[in-house]
Amino acid sequence: MPPRAKFSREEVIQGALDLVRREGMEGLTARGLAAALGSSPRPIFTLFEGMEEVCREVIRAAQKLYQGYLDREMGSGAYPPYKASGMGYIRFAQEEKKLFKLLFMRDRSAEVIEENREEIRPLLELIQDKLGVDEDQAFLFHLEMWIYVHGIATMLATHYLALEPGFISQVLTDAFEGLRMRWLQRGKAPGAAAPEKEEG
Repeated sequence: MPPRAKFSREEVIQGALDLVRREGMEGLTARGLAAALGSSPRPIFTLFEGMEEVCREVIRAAQKLYQGYLDREMGSGAYPPYKASGMGYIRFAQEEKKLFKLLFMRDRSAEVIEENREEIRPLLELIQDKLGVDEDQAFLFHLEMWIYVHGIATMLATHYLALEPGFISQVLTDAFEGLRMRWLQRGKAPGAAAPEKEEG
């Protein structure tokens, strides 16, 4: 009969998440996690098949935390919903730099990445409603905006720049309105309304 685990799976995952928040993914080793938990590695391997499984669970936990940032920002009413999603992404990068790097700046070359529109469908629907475009066009518009937003977030996560929220809000509006006008000129968004203040 195997020894009884000293910790629950949830406690180990939380400990691992906290460790990554402090030291980054490179700090997540069996020895490092055991030390953070005040234990030996044995209880970890009683609950998990190995450190690869722990790493996968940490990524899931980080994704859940990130989603909380989006939900809070979009639910606050401080910005229009689509713009709020970008502000939430950037805030996550500012406040959870290590986790942002884990989710959005890790080497993905060995991973199979498939397009999953379901995860961003609410955002696509916002764009479709605002611009009067179909889903494929909304996806491309979102991709162009996300490249811009990701650039800002990356600069903040790496301490390349320090930007105030008011400035970030303004440049996101500028980017959104500029991109929308470009799409109107190309005829991608026929019938879309004229730009309004704080649409981004």
